[in-house]
Amino acid sequence: MGNGLTCMPKKGNKGSIGRSNRRTGRSQRTLAADEELLHRQALSMAIQHHQLSQRFEGSMSRRINGGSTSRRIGSTSSRRHNFSDPFSNGKQIPDFIENIKIKKFVLVHGEGFGAWCWYKSISLLEEAGLQPITLDLTGSGIDNRDPNNISTLAEYSKPLIDYLQSLPEDEKVILVCHSCGGASISYALELYPQKISKAVFVSATMVLNGQRPFDVFSEELASAEVFLQESQLLTYGNGKDKSPTSLTFDKQQIKGLYFNQTPAKDIALATVSMRPISLGPIMERLSLTPENYGSVRRYYIQTLDDHMLSPDVQEKLVRENPPENVYKIKGSDHCPFFSKPQSLHKILLEIALISEKPIDVATDCKVVE
Repeated sequence: MGNGLTCMPKKGNKGSIGRSNRRTGRSQRTLAADEELLHRQALSMAIQHHQLSQRFEGSMSRRINGGSTSRRIGSTSSRRHNFSDPFSNGKQIPDFIENIKIKKFVLVHGEGFGAWCWYKSISLLEEAGLQPITLDLTGSGIDNRDPNNISTLAEYSKPLIDYLQSLPEDEKVILVCHSCGGASISYALELYPQKISKAVFVSATMVLNGQRPFDVFSEELASAEVFLQESQLLTYGNGKDKSPTSLTFDKQQIKGLYFNQTPAKDIALATVSMRPISLGPIMERLSLTPENYGSVRRYYIQTLDDHMLSPDVQEKLVRENPPENVYKIKGSDHCPFFSKPQSLHKILLEIALISEKPIDVATDCKVVE
């Protein structure tokens, strides 16, 4: 499932210190193995529960609604998209998918998360006949590198960049990011715009040239500098006289900031799976150009019950750095892949259906229940 690492014990002195070190090493390896096993078990249970609930809810929906799914989408512009609802009739799905030219979605997680957080979106995209790709950024998920040792955005984003580099010359993907994953895909847009058909920012840090991802949160946290000085949640991996290297929220903070509308089973999964947040990458200023970053079509999905990145801040992001379209999910917390997976999925399909030919019009906005 993840990176494998085989550790061979070294021969040491026969004294008590050597035995103690060996016992400590064994206990640390055992603890790491136990943590990974717990994560895998929790994720497996969550996936099984989701699949069962999908089957049950689908059958109930067909019985109650006769196979139709109602939706209410309002537009603030005069431009309209005339898309048939892909969920209205299972028999329409093959024809609907044939109209999607780019079928590969690369899902990029946010700070503290890992590939595991997309499990509902993976299931929905695969059921629709599409190809979701997930990966763990450096020091995230089950990538075993220490978040305190990751100091640059390039290092943190390397798994994503390596994947884009490996694509055939004529192949493109749709990038989807969450939260501070916006920094990683912005970096990717600058390096490999020719590999990316569309970029979707899900309640994410859609930064400007010269801006730090952490600056997006500055209105919520006074300023980055004040927050770092006053916070008791920081780790100083290089010593107290150096800048902090990672940030860790406790369980109650995680629930209040990220998961105020998330089902309990997904909160349980997250609390055993989230890892410390590397600060170096999100404190780095990005260099973005109109020729590269600006050449890729961008879309923003706002979450309207978000306690981590407030709707006002999200509104400011799209106002200062306008994407092609804006979508708003009602009743979603910071993590719509948990709290509103069907609404998120519906939007991703609609974005995938948009013509590959750029449209030179004002930003369109839609609200999805």
